[in-house]
Amino acid sequence: MALSVKVITPDKTVWDDQVEEAILPSTTGQLGILSGHAPLLTALEIGVLRVRPGKEWKAIALMGGFAEVENNEIKILVNGAELGDNIDLDAARSEYQAAQSRLEQVGTSDDRQDKIQAESSMKKARARFQASGGTV
Repeated sequence: MALSVKVITPDKTVWDDQVEEAILPSTTGQLGILSGHAPLLTALEIGVLRVRPGKEWKAIALMGGFAEVENNEIKILVNGAELGDNIDLDAARSEYQAAQSRLEQVGTSDDRQDKIQAESSMKKARARFQASGGTV
C-alpha cells in the first residue's frame, strides 16, 4: 500500500503523488514514514524531504512548516518548497558557499539579528544544495 504525499506552499502544490516511503526533516531529526504509520503532527525544519515513488529517491527542499500523517496520507504545509530536479546544482553550490562566508563574517558580530538572518540563509542554501544533489 502506498502513501499519498502532498507538499503545499502558500501559492502552489509542489508535489502530489503516491510514494512508497518518505523521510521528513522534522525539528527533532529525520523521520521515516511508511504506509500504516501512526497518526502524527510534527513541525518541520528547513531541510530536504526525500520521497521514493518507485525505485529512485526524489528530493524536495522545504523551507520549514508542518506535516500531518494520517490514514496513509502525508500533508505537508510549508513556507516554500522546490523540487531538487528543478534546482541548478552549480547555482545552489555558489549560494551555499556565499551563505557559509556570510555566516562566518557575522560570527564575530554582536548583532543578534544579523546572526539569525545569516543562519536562516545558510539553512535554506544548504537545503537547496542538498536537494539538487550536492553533498555537504
